[in-house]
Amino acid sequence: MDLKFNKNEDHNKLLLSDLKRRLAHIKLGGGQKRIDKHHAKGKLTARERIDYLVDDPKKCIEIGAFAGEGMYKEHGGCPSGGVVIKMGYISKKQCLIVANDATVKAGAWFPITGKKNLRAQEIAIENRLPIIYLVDSAGVYLPMQDEIFPDKEHFGRIFRNNAIMSSMGITQISAVMGSCVAGGAYLPIMSDEALIVNKTGSIFLAGSYLVKAAIGESIDNETLGGATTHCEISGVTDYKAADDKDALDTIKKLMDKIGDYTKAGYNRSESIAPKENTKDIFGILPASRADQYDMREIIKRLVDGSEFDEYKEGYGQSILTGYARIDGWAVGIVANQRKLVKTKKGEMQFGGVIYSDSADKATRFISNCNQKKIPLVFLQDVTGFMVGSKSEHGGIIKDGAKMVNAVSNSVVPKFTIVIGNSYGAGNYAMCGKAYDPRLIVAWPSAELAVMSGNSAAKVLLQIETASLKKQGKEITPEVEKELYDKIKARYDEQISPYYAASRIWTDAVIDPLDTRKWISMGIEAADHAPIEKPFNLGVIQV
Repeated sequence: MDLKFNKNEDHNKLLLSDLKRRLAHIKLGGGQKRIDKHHAKGKLTARERIDYLVDDPKKCIEIGAFAGEGMYKEHGGCPSGGVVIKMGYISKKQCLIVANDATVKAGAWFPITGKKNLRAQEIAIENRLPIIYLVDSAGVYLPMQDEIFPDKEHFGRIFRNNAIMSSMGITQISAVMGSCVAGGAYLPIMSDEALIVNKTGSIFLAGSYLVKAAIGESIDNETLGGATTHCEISGVTDYKAADDKDALDTIKKLMDKIGDYTKAGYNRSESIAPKENTKDIFGILPASRADQYDMREIIKRLVDGSEFDEYKEGYGQSILTGYARIDGWAVGIVANQRKLVKTKKGEMQFGGVIYSDSADKATRFISNCNQKKIPLVFLQDVTGFMVGSKSEHGGIIKDGAKMVNAVSNSVVPKFTIVIGNSYGAGNYAMCGKAYDPRLIVAWPSAELAVMSGNSAAKVLLQIETASLKKQGKEITPEVEKELYDKIKARYDEQISPYYAASRIWTDAVIDPLDTRKWISMGIEAADHAPIEKPFNLGVIQV
């Protein structure tokens, strides 16, 4: 391997080490002391509950692990949004598991907790996927109640979705394994079946202190809303469990009896590993986001047998389109080509930039995949659409709009992998979060923003220096450099893949070597939901 490959490899493996370090810290939830206290009550942690419940913890993907990272510092933080969400298998049935982490503020709901729970329900609804709730929560985090309680996409939407999913026939099972109070008490009871753990689980609209204050009645929490009360007197819950493991064993038995689902019918054959060494990805992907590379070499290390049947290979070369298989599933791939290419007309096209011919090709390919019921995979490394008089006169806006239209109206499931740059309108055209990918994940090398940190810092610097000059201040080269460094540092923090993941703009930051697993499990989930409407582009400028 050449020196550049080795430098790239060192850089990207350091990024991967940082990812693993961050994940290890997040998995501690509220910290070891709170975990110990949780265990002292005879309870498993959220992650331990999920690991016990699923058939194989290694055959899971975690949604929103970085939710809340770096947020709510004035409130002590909210690791992983105070809730753990995984897609996995219970009794060989693929499903979503949502488990409150009571080591984080007693499982209280922060604004990001609500957003993360709604994302889990969105995935369940889109894919008609069974969802299991492991409830252990003190309810809304009161100091921030105005940001979680009343709006359309806030706490109440959870129960609305419970009702909608029930009407759609999506299986929902809840196990109350700790506190379940106030409005949160509706979630398990709006599920198909509800379990409660004896002595540690409780359900009530108001706890004993509030009951005393409100109506003067003196009663303890166990008598008010414990397992015996709700299984033998109120009839609110369906099963009483002796402990956490007993409750989880009951869920396994319930899942084992669920009937098969109507499949969407996406094409799958036997899985074949890529012929090319997948670990070469670390050396191929440049350390600098400005450097060029051949995206085909990345694709060869993601697809079965390293076979990629390219569509319109010689046309619109700044986007690669073609058919392949990933873990046996047939897919259509739309990928930004980061290599400088020369057209048949002798013109040079910059890598990572979308030109009119590229947008036109992608639109046609996306339409073909919809026609043939083939899921779409978008590999993003895009700086945006080409600008300048030649592009404008050639109708770049019109061609870009066609591509955005095709992505928006696509009825086959879409999956987005942010490999490198994801800037401006390029993010939109390449199926960013706003365009409803079933799953969207980023590699540690990803950057998501309106423009690169370097470009944005230069623009903001011009504005800042102009303002200071108007105030009569002298801007020396030293002052200008200090301003630039300060602006760029702030912007670089915002374009980090972890900044995006903390706000659930992406579902995860992943090891590039796990990409095949994410896409495969995503398509398997999507296969639960047959396509219900035809593909229609609507009105477009031709």
